Amino acid sequence: MIDFFYSLLHPIQWVVAWIMVRFHDLFTLLGFNPAGGAAWSLSIVGLVVVIRILLIPLFVKQIKAMRGMQVIQPEMRKIQAKYKGKNDPASRQAMQQEMMALYRSSGTNPMASCLPILLQSPIFIALFHTLNGIGQGKTIGPLDQTLVDQADKATIFGAQLSDVFMKSWSSGNWNAIVLTAVMIVLMSASQFITQKQLMAKNTSSASMEGNPFAQQQKLMLYVLPIIFAVSGVNFPIGVLLYWLTTNVWSMGQQFFVIRRMPNPGSLAEKELEERRARRAARRGQVLSTDPAAGSTTTAEHTTTAPARRQRQQPKRGNSREQRRPGGSRSSQGPNR
Repeated sequence: MIDFFYSLLHPIQWVVAWIMVRFHDLFTLLGFNPAGGAAWSLSIVGLVVVIRILLIPLFVKQIKAMRGMQVIQPEMRKIQAKYKGKNDPASRQAMQQEMMALYRSSGTNPMASCLPILLQSPIFIALFHTLNGIGQGKTIGPLDQTLVDQADKATIFGAQLSDVFMKSWSSGNWNAIVLTAVMIVLMSASQFITQKQLMAKNTSSASMEGNPFAQQQKLMLYVLPIIFAVSGVNFPIGVLLYWLTTNVWSMGQQFFVIRRMPNPGSLAEKELEERRARRAARRGQVLSTDPAAGSTTTAEHTTTAPARRQRQQPKRGNSREQRRPGGSRSSQGPNR
C-alpha cells in the first residue's frame, strides 16, 4: 500500500526535481558555484515560491470557504440551541436538514475549507520526500546522481544541506547544530505568528463563541509549533529550509489577505474601515456606511462658493446711429 502511494507521488516528485534543477541551472548561469550551498539553497527557495504561486487559487478558495463558515456560525448556533437536549433520531434528522438548508442558502460547504488542504498535501509530501531523498542519495528524474551528490555535499554557514540536528549532536558538528537549532526556532515561531494573527485579527467574536472550530484553532496555535520543533530535529537542513520558506510565505500571504479582505466583524475589518476613513479624510471625503446595504461609500465635501458677479454686456443696436459717439440715436425731421 505504501509503495502504491509513493508510485502515485512519483510524477509530482519528478516535476519538483525538474523545477529545482532548472533553478540550479539559472543560479549557475548567474555565476554561483554549482556545487556551493548558495546555489542549492536558493534553488530550494525558488522551488517553494513557484509551488506556492501555483497553489494560490486553492488558497483563495480555502479562504472564501472558511469565511463563509464563520459568517453563518451565529445561525448554526441557533439551530443547535433549538435541538439542544433532543437526542431522538427525528430531532437529529431535522437538525441535519436545517443545517443543509442553511449551507445551500448561504452557498457554503463545510468540506470546501478542507478540500484545498487535502489537494495540497500530495504536493507537499512529494516536496518533502524529494528534498529528504537528497541526503539519502536518491535520484529522481533530472536530479541525477551527480546533482544529488552536489546537493548532498553543498555547505551553508559551515553545515551541509544533508546534516541533521540529532546526528550532528552525536558527532559534535557545532556548525550544523547551531544552524539547525536556529532554523527550527524560526520555523516554529513563524508557524505560531501565522496562526496567532489569524485568530487575533481575522476572527469575529460572534464566531468564536461556542464554536468548536475556533477551539480547535486555539489548540493548534500551541500544538503545531511544538510538532515542528520535535520533528525538526530529525529533518536535514534542506528540508528545514523548505519548511521555513513555506512558513514565511504563508505568514506574508495571510497578512496580505487579512489586511485587504478581512472576515466580517473581525478586528481586521475594523482596522480596514479606519484606514479607509483616514484616506477619505485626506482626500476631503466623508466615509459613510449604509447599515442596510452593508456597504461603505464616500461623499465629497462640498462648500457653497459665493455667486460670481455676472458682467453686464452692452446691448448692441441695429442701426448705425447707435454706434455714433455719444451713444444716442438722432432724430431727423421731415424734409422741407
